[in-house]
Amino acid sequence: MQVVGYESGEGFTVASGGAVEFVEATPGTELAFGLGERRCAGTVHDGEHVACDADDAPYCDAHRHVWVCARCTGSCLKDEMDCHEAHAVYLAAFAPDVLKVGVTRLWRLETRLREQGADRAAHVRTYPDGRVAREVEAELAARDGLVDRVRVPTKLSGFGRDVDAAAWEALLDGFDPIERFAFDYGLDLDDRPVAETMAAGTVRGWKGRVLVLDRGGSTYAVDARELVGYELTEEVPNRELQSSLGAFGQ
Repeated sequence: MQVVGYESGEGFTVASGGAVEFVEATPGTELAFGLGERRCAGTVHDGEHVACDADDAPYCDAHRHVWVCARCTGSCLKDEMDCHEAHAVYLAAFAPDVLKVGVTRLWRLETRLREQGADRAAHVRTYPDGRVAREVEAELAARDGLVDRVRVPTKLSGFGRDVDAAAWEALLDGFDPIERFAFDYGLDLDDRPVAETMAAGTVRGWKGRVLVLDRGGSTYAVDARELVGYELTEEVPNRELQSSLGAFGQ
């Protein structure tokens, strides 16, 4: 049984012999899987899994999908522009002090923010298509020194910490937000969880694509994308894990 995908806040898509099923990983769920070999996760087509034997994981070159819109700065990279719908330009804060600007289709705004694990956010502009929105995103990033993407290790460093409220409010002073958001993912963390790649423990919750598990008296943070491609086994290894005690100093 191979992990071939994930749904933030919900669980994992797994495949065996072409058949596809969903493994729930919602708060309170007990996961008890070991990790076997890892290889390309292949693809799911018409509800069936097409396996791939390539060693590259989570995807080989043939199955790696690059979303060109994420690299757009206003000059369309597709043969024909197709983003003719309302797009939102947003600002997002990741604890403690990472500030980001981004673009998404207007109807997906809150979903997109939760997918990223943002702590706070503000919808600041709306445009009739993605091209104009991407141009403004690039201008704001350059003008205000904002990042346009935040890596998972950077996000993990802010788990269990608060957003720098002064820096966030100072950024918003230059805008007239259409809507503001403050997200609570229900993790109730006292310390930063330890980064691990595993699929065993009690699900505490999710923050973006990071799955938080309690196991053996410690709390662990698992980047769900790092599980994609692994074979799941029924034997959970009894290996020694780093304790979360004092994780802030690691």
